[in-house]
Amino acid sequence: MGCSPSNKPQTFEVGKQTFLLDGKPFVIKAAEMHYTRIPAEYWEHRIQMCKALGMNTICIYAFWNIHEQRPGEFDFKGQNDIAEFCRLAQKNGMYIMLRPGPYVCSEWEMGGLPWWLLKKKDIQLRTNDPYFLERTKLFMNEIGKQLADLQAPRGGNIIMVQVENEYGGYAVNKEYIANIRDIVRGAGFTDVPLFQCDWSSTFQLNGLDDLLWTINFGTGANIDAQFKL
Repeated sequence: MGCSPSNKPQTFEVGKQTFLLDGKPFVIKAAEMHYTRIPAEYWEHRIQMCKALGMNTICIYAFWNIHEQRPGEFDFKGQNDIAEFCRLAQKNGMYIMLRPGPYVCSEWEMGGLPWWLLKKKDIQLRTNDPYFLERTKLFMNEIGKQLADLQAPRGGNIIMVQVENEYGGYAVNKEYIANIRDIVRGAGFTDVPLFQCDWSSTFQLNGLDDLLWTINFGTGANIDAQFKL
């Protein structure tokens, strides 16, 4: 079951022990692939290779420090055209799981946070620091302008959106996660499930009842044992 080439709206929901695409059970087979790490000329080829491996979904982060290299100057052209990457995925019958941060880790400079945030004296990153939340909201709203209309129920291919990233490994602050959730929703991501990810040892620390909890596994992990929680 692939994306509708006619851009027909589809529903995507969390059912009982399964995901539901248009009301039918759907297994997400996802691979992580980042538009910023691949020359734009190769995007479609890589998407096609991913599909050839049996995947039906691509996970992407949105890298804040690529899109807003100077405060208030947003760049979504060429190599940074995240919406075009998603459209190419849809053209090739692939869904998207969007992970817009604001912090994305990903072995990327400052986890995607822009360097210029540090020019603000005494800023506390990834907290309820008013300046950090204000800048996060401005960025997320720009991501929403690019991608909110590409959610599956609006005829696009985005089926899930992540709130923050492995925050339990960093701190315990449910109020902060709730603020990021509200910022993500406020940016227009209201039509698909929102989820949070963490490790099996930390996923309960910041779990919000209205977000889907997911867990990550390291190489060689005993997945059955970790999943029992």
